[in-house]
Amino acid sequence: MASKGVSRFVEVGKKIVAVGRNYSEHAKELGNAVPSEPILFLKPTTSYITVGRKIELPKGATELHHEVELGVVIGKKCKDISPSAVTDHIAGYTVALDMTDREKQTELKDKKLPWAVSKGFDTSCPVGEFVPKSDLTKDVQDLGIWLKVNGELKQNGNTRDMLFPVADLISHISGIFTLEPGDLVLTGTPSGVGPVTSGDVITAGVEGCPDIEFTVQ
Repeated sequence: MASKGVSRFVEVGKKIVAVGRNYSEHAKELGNAVPSEPILFLKPTTSYITVGRKIELPKGATELHHEVELGVVIGKKCKDISPSAVTDHIAGYTVALDMTDREKQTELKDKKLPWAVSKGFDTSCPVGEFVPKSDLTKDVQDLGIWLKVNGELKQNGNTRDMLFPVADLISHISGIFTLEPGDLVLTGTPSGVGPVTSGDVITAGVEGCPDIEFTVQ
């Protein structure tokens, strides 16, 4: 049974574990190799914002990119669990954005330095409402996922195209980081990422979850 309070994951979760390049077309559009195992990075919980707040451009940023993702909220402690056990440890889902300072990320990658500055800045993890797993009637690996900027469709994919499905991802992550109730796992973004600027309105959705809307400040 999921621990109490996970519906308020933004307040109770201790970490955000994100997965890079989990859709092959997204990896290719940025000129990256398709990975043979999940690429993981962390975002601090201070990067969360909820609907009603605005996305802030990082200081000095010239290329802020949108990335829509299915977020998985952990309900029970996970440590070295098998893929077959993952569903029992999931509390629910949400729509999330992994906002990325792309120019800074490229600079850091070229220097072989960590991505933290480009991925973990304040307001870089906008999220929607918590959806209990029992309310998601479709297979989590067959959900439409999309994003629009000012009403124009930019990203349009399906979770079936993940290189590493949700169960495999969480099993893998749990062998490295102990996942705790309220933690959020970001499962990667489909192709179509691109820049936004001040005044742009981002709308996004994952099938079965309430859509989100955020304005860039």
